[in-house]
Amino acid sequence: MSDKIKEIVDIPQSFIREGTQFMTRCTKPNKKEYIQICRAVGMGFVVMGFIGYFVKLIHIPIHSILV
Repeated sequence: MSDKIKEIVDIPQSFIREGTQFMTRCTKPNKKEYIQICRAVGMGFVVMGFIGYFVKLIHIPIHSILV
C-alpha cells in the first residue's frame, strides 16, 4: 500500500522536476532564428494555400459535371 502511494506522489514530482529542467535549458531565439522561423511558417501558409486553391480549382469543374 505504501509503495502505491509513493508511486502516485512521485509522478507529479518527477513531472515538475523535468519541467523545470526543460525551462532552464530553453532560451529565447535571437533575431536571426526568429526571422528564419517566421519565414518557414509563412512559406508553409503559402504552400498550403496554393494546394487548397488548386484542389478547389479542380474540384469545382468535377462537381459541376457530376451534378
